[in-house]
Amino acid sequence: MKNLTNFTKDLENKKLHVTRTFNAPLELVWSTWTEPKLLEQWWAPKPYKTVIKFMDFKEGGHCLYYMLSPEGDKHWCRADYLKISKHHYFTVQDAFCNEEGVPNTEHPSMHWNNQFESKENTTHVKIEISFDKVEDIQKIINMGFKEGFTAALENLDDYLKQQSNN
Repeated sequence: MKNLTNFTKDLENKKLHVTRTFNAPLELVWSTWTEPKLLEQWWAPKPYKTVIKFMDFKEGGHCLYYMLSPEGDKHWCRADYLKISKHHYFTVQDAFCNEEGVPNTEHPSMHWNNQFESKENTTHVKIEISFDKVEDIQKIINMGFKEGFTAALENLDDYLKQQSNN
């Protein structure tokens, strides 16, 4: 059964909502979002690759990474971890940045609230992404966010499937 990504815009509240159910136990899904070597396996939509330069997954910690294009271009991002409740949720302030982690103010910053819920042998992930302005939502959408993030979540499905076959 193919899992579908549910992607909705809430312009009135300046939010995007993304949900998806994965056919894997909560502990494994949580690990794929919170451990650098696992996150690198799926975060970037193919043919891009994710390279994590630094990751300290704790409240007050951050992750500095880039998405590497097939042409060798690096698109840097920084995620600052705000709140974490293991196996339940974590919140992140995410922004495009330079290789030192200094935010690029030409691109919107996003506040992510990622929630994880175990249902039998599946894990339901619910993501709420908040923006400062409605225009920022449209800018991110125009940059291909919906297609790119959907492709990344499909990569995660593939990774989880491989793990269950091992």
